[in-house]
Amino acid sequence: MAAALLHGVGSTTPLSSVNYNNSRRSLPERKRASFLIQCYGSLLPGSKIGINRAAKLSTNAVTTKQDNVTASTTSKPGHELLLFEALREGLEEEMERDPRVCVMGEDVGHYGGSYKVTKGLADKYGDLRVLDTPIAENSFTGMGIGAAMTGLRPIVEGMNMGFLLLAFNQISNNCGMLHYTSGGQFEIPIVIRGPGGVGRQLGAEHSQRLESYFQSIPGIQMVACSTPYNAKGLMKAAIRSDNPVILFEHVLLYNLKERVPDEEYVLNLEEAEMVRMGEHVTILTYSRMRYHVMQAAKTLVNKGYDPEVIDIRSLKPFDLHTIGNSVKKTHRVVIVEECMRTGGIGASLTASINEHFHDYLDAPIVCLSSQDVPTPYAGTLEDWTVVQPAQIVATVEQLCQ
Repeated sequence: MAAALLHGVGSTTPLSSVNYNNSRRSLPERKRASFLIQCYGSLLPGSKIGINRAAKLSTNAVTTKQDNVTASTTSKPGHELLLFEALREGLEEEMERDPRVCVMGEDVGHYGGSYKVTKGLADKYGDLRVLDTPIAENSFTGMGIGAAMTGLRPIVEGMNMGFLLLAFNQISNNCGMLHYTSGGQFEIPIVIRGPGGVGRQLGAEHSQRLESYFQSIPGIQMVACSTPYNAKGLMKAAIRSDNPVILFEHVLLYNLKERVPDEEYVLNLEEAEMVRMGEHVTILTYSRMRYHVMQAAKTLVNKGYDPEVIDIRSLKPFDLHTIGNSVKKTHRVVIVEECMRTGGIGASLTASINEHFHDYLDAPIVCLSSQDVPTPYAGTLEDWTVVQPAQIVATVEQLCQ
């Protein structure tokens, strides 16, 4: 199912001619060095990369390892859900558990939401708890923040995350700051969620990645779901949190299917997910790029590399415990994101890793990000703006030489 969600593989481009052949040595012997932080966007067609096959790692590095170290739900009791159904199930369970939970947004009521995340909830809970609003993002986001101040736990849906730019003032000046500016008198337990990311030919205004816009707002938590399992768990955790939480959903992942447990579970909003354990390089990613990375990981395994893949999930704050333990083991880091190259999540993550784990790095951090251009409508051009699996493979190969 995941393979059907992926775009075609683009061509690759040469990296900087940095020599990554650092010898292994124990930490006490490491010398401090000034590493160059490199960020590479998705690059233009026609370029090629040359790989020194003689420097390739052992060919039997990962032949017996599983691709997913998290507990697989496919062989356990449970029920299969599409990702949008998992979001709805988590939302419905919380509405059933807590009468303070309510939903508001454009077409979230009897229409069921633009991607059917709220389908059926208006019939069950009524129009006051599932409120259809006018097309006025600034107004109904502000209304949701006010509702949170008075003790409710609202979920505000943006029909598209790009439209929430119209509510940026409310999210920044009110949602993120009211707990502080009120001297702790108000808590803002609100969830702001909706579809975003680069779809298939949705055009520039509907293909925005707003993680970088919101990450600098004090007082805001951000998470990104990537599977039905973590979508449901993160939704429930976000609703129960006393902090304002922005939940990023990717428009191309809504029809991803997975088995989720029948019993209730709630995930940690500040915890990354170890998707695949490895030894040679740490690949950090989130949202849809998780599937591009896992597609690339299969190729890398066949080439004899052993990548460790982490879905960071928590975009603010970062789970530096999980990330740091991986960096200490592999000593090399590749970040793969769909966010923009300039000022994106990858840039912040690069800075955090260099600040906390500089001595463990044997090579510069490489960040593969989207092009700093509006997303084109044409499908072929759209692919060139987003990181593709072939670029990930080529980057890891050169980094591990």
